[in-house]
Amino acid sequence: MKFKELFPVICLALLIISDFFLLSANTQKSTALAQLAVTRQQVQDLQSQLANATNAAAFADATELTQLRADNQDLPRLRTQIKQLQAENHKLAELLGRTRTAAEQQQEQVEEMEAENEQAAEDQQAAAQAAALTTVKQREGCIANLRLIYAAKQAWALEKNKTDNDVPTEQDLLPYIKGGVFPTCPGGGVYTIGAVGQPPTCSISGHVLPTQ
Repeated sequence: MKFKELFPVICLALLIISDFFLLSANTQKSTALAQLAVTRQQVQDLQSQLANATNAAAFADATELTQLRADNQDLPRLRTQIKQLQAENHKLAELLGRTRTAAEQQQEQVEEMEAENEQAAEDQQAAAQAAALTTVKQREGCIANLRLIYAAKQAWALEKNKTDNDVPTEQDLLPYIKGGVFPTCPGGGVYTIGAVGQPPTCSISGHVLPTQ
C-alpha cells in the first residue's frame, strides 16, 4: 500500500526532473544555435573578405600585367633612346678630350710665350746693360784720348814756343803721341784739337774732358 501511494510522487518527481533536463537541453540547444549563427556569420564575413582579396589580387595582377605589356611595348623606344644617349655621350667625351688637348696646347703655348718674353726681357736688359757699359767705356776711352791730345798740345807749345792762342794740327801733335798715331773716338766722334789754351773736344755729347 505504501509503494502505491509513493509511485505517483515518484512519477511526478521523475517528470519534473525530465522537464528540467529538457529545458536545460533546449537552453543549450538555443545557445548552440546562436553560436552556430555567429559562426556562420563569421564564415560569411571571411568568405566575403576572401572574395574581395581574390578580386583585389586579380585586379592587381591584371594591372601589373597591363603595365608589363605597356613596358614591353615601350622597351624598343627606350632602347633606341639609350643608344642615342650613349652615342651623344661618346661624342661629348670626344669633344671634351679634344677641348682638353687644345687647352693643354694653348697652356703650353702660353708658357712658351711667357718663357720667350722673360728671355727677351732678360736679353733686352743684358743688351741695355752691355750698351750702357759700352757707352761708359767709350766715354772713358774718349776722355783718355782727349787728355792725350791736351798733353800733346802742351808739349808742342812748350817745345815750339807757342802761345795759348796757337792751334796745332794732327801732324804737329803726332811726334808727341806714343806710337805716332792720332787717337780716334771709340764711339765714332770727331775730335776738335782747338787752341793750346783750350781743351780738345769731341762731337759726342758727354765726351768732355773734365775741368782741371
